[in-house]
Amino acid sequence: MTTTYAALLRGINVGGNKKLPMAELRTLLEGLGHDDVRTYLQSGQAVFASGHGDGESLAAELAQAIEKRFGFTVDVIVRDHAYLKAIADNCPFPAAELEGKQLHVTYCSAPVAEDRFAEIDQPAYLPEEFRLGDRALYLYAPDGLGRSKLAAELSRPRLNKGLIATSRNWNTVLKLVELTGS
Repeated sequence: MTTTYAALLRGINVGGNKKLPMAELRTLLEGLGHDDVRTYLQSGQAVFASGHGDGESLAAELAQAIEKRFGFTVDVIVRDHAYLKAIADNCPFPAAELEGKQLHVTYCSAPVAEDRFAEIDQPAYLPEEFRLGDRALYLYAPDGLGRSKLAAELSRPRLNKGLIATSRNWNTVLKLVELTGS
């Protein structure tokens, strides 16, 4: 049975670091035996179909192949269509009323408990807010991620210790649902 997945790569092609051309990423995924490989944007999203493995093993396989081929490490999260759709469907914010740049999802490699973020004084950051989901964190940042003080706080290493975490704006979240569903 074949499942369609999205691979989310963290920190590639940003500021001239960790250059990974999307054509080469597609070729790499095809070389790993995956089908219907597509990429979205230059910032590290690939969609592919696979009949072997699960999200965790596929992420490890891709990370290892990238390191071998390109000589640098990249954190990778792989999620299937059902998961991505559930993340979009269960958004705790009124996504249809917001601009894509105002809403973000941080995908995490493992479940995140509320106590991890207990030290954050959420009212101090209003109107910015965050909510936790299934291995995800939803962030409402009305002025965008670049100006978000809450996003900066949430990305501190001590809060993300032991996790792979990578964020996508709402437009990309929806596009990945669409691409993995077709």
